Amino acid sequence: MRLLLGWLINALCLLALPYLINAVQIKSFGTALIVALVLGLLNTLIRPILLILTLPVTVLSLGLFILVINGLMFWLAAYFVPGFNVTGFGWAIVAALVYSIVSWAVSALLLNKKA
Repeated sequence: MRLLLGWLINALCLLALPYLINAVQIKSFGTALIVALVLGLLNTLIRPILLILTLPVTVLSLGLFILVINGLMFWLAAYFVPGFNVTGFGWAIVAALVYSIVSWAVSALLLNKKA
């Protein structure tokens, strides 16, 4: 149940993203659900491989290169899901950063770890 609630929270945060960043467009709530699922799959399957391959760059940049990897995951999701568009790679990095902050804040408020 908690997994489904987290998925819905992420989809709602994705729906709020076009209001915060004009470079992101999402067609509908169904598209937001699919994007949340694709982002979850990309972050589970591809992101760990990229983190290992780019470990030297990440260490040299003091971890800031992880923002680029997060943007890449966001941009890949926009590439795979029709109805979800991001204007460019730079905006994908900004959108991924804003999305993760908003998603973290909403999840912290709604998903109580004690329950």
